[in-house]
Amino acid sequence: MSTLPACPQCAMENTYPDGSNYVCADCGHEWNPQAAGAADDEARVVRDANGTVLQDGDAVVLIKDLKVKGSSITLKQGSKVKSIRLVGDGDHEVDCKLDAGQFMLKACFLKKA
Repeated sequence: MSTLPACPQCAMENTYPDGSNYVCADCGHEWNPQAAGAADDEARVVRDANGTVLQDGDAVVLIKDLKVKGSSITLKQGSKVKSIRLVGDGDHEVDCKLDAGQFMLKACFLKKA
């Protein structure tokens, strides 16, 4: 029985060590087991414009008018958003629903209510 971890991308157990990294022979994914754990913990810390840590389910307020790319909709300053969801993918960390629709927003344009 192998003590090597399964690939985090494809979940196959055909992995091998390569220096300090592990490599999946099936999909070719390489990862560092020490850096992966630290990056996940660090990536989940999302802060608003004032530096307050945001969590899933928080209520936030927009601090400036935001034009929605590709449409004529403008999200107005002071609009309150209830029950946000943190996604942590790319630049836009917050998934929320407003009257105008569902949006992905950057946390730097929000403050905790």
